Amino acid sequence: MVVSFAQIRASQDRIFDEGCGTRVVLDHIMSKWGVLVLSALSDGTLRWGELRRQVDGISEKMLASTLRTLASDGLVHRESLPTVPPHVEYSLTPLGRDLMERMLPLVAWVADHADAMVGRP
Repeated sequence: MVVSFAQIRASQDRIFDEGCGTRVVLDHIMSKWGVLVLSALSDGTLRWGELRRQVDGISEKMLASTLRTLASDGLVHRESLPTVPPHVEYSLTPLGRDLMERMLPLVAWVADHADAMVGRP
């Protein structure tokens, strides 16, 4: 199914205009860390440390902030298990899985073309 941006904009009044929720959601899911965290979780449930290792270069503060944002958007589920020491797991919600079915082809495209685009052989 091919849809143009004009068709999407025509489907709802003021969609993607300044102040529209669509811009907030795009900012959350298409940010550098948002894409990488969601991509890592697309492979399955991960604990904090596993997720931090998967998303190379992310600080603890940024990982916490990104997870909190994606959880409040309904894309990531946080489960705290009653163990000592605390055990917290993160996974995609059904909405997050639906999003990643669409986003992973874009991630694959970027992986295939990034070197050529930034001038590296």
